[in-house]
Amino acid sequence: MARTFKDRSQRNKFAGRSDEFRCRHCRMFVGIVPSGGRHRNHCPFCLYSRHVDAKMMGDRGSDCGGSMMPAAMFVRPNGEHTIVHRCMECGVERHNRIAADDDFELVLSLPEIDDSGTNGGLDFD
Repeated sequence: MARTFKDRSQRNKFAGRSDEFRCRHCRMFVGIVPSGGRHRNHCPFCLYSRHVDAKMMGDRGSDCGGSMMPAAMFVRPNGEHTIVHRCMECGVERHNRIAADDDFELVLSLPEIDDSGTNGGLDFD
């Protein structure tokens, strides 16, 4: 069962933090982002994420808490690779920049799509 953050006081205490965690998908220990970001939003080993943000990155406002699978990737006009995560519980999509320590070969193995074909996913970068 997915953990939810229905109690706003519990949810808000996590806002803006980029603590270390154990990935709920591959069980690897994940450290803080080495460079290029303030918020760790996915596992660098398996690329799975967790549906905790609602309207903006780091807000921890989602009540879902489901696992988000890396469904696809696209390359932005500036050459930056972006992962499309899809929640396995509610189906919402999010666009997340890759991190410096992500498994780049795994990123490249994802289906590449055009940015316009991402079902209106929100950019979380």
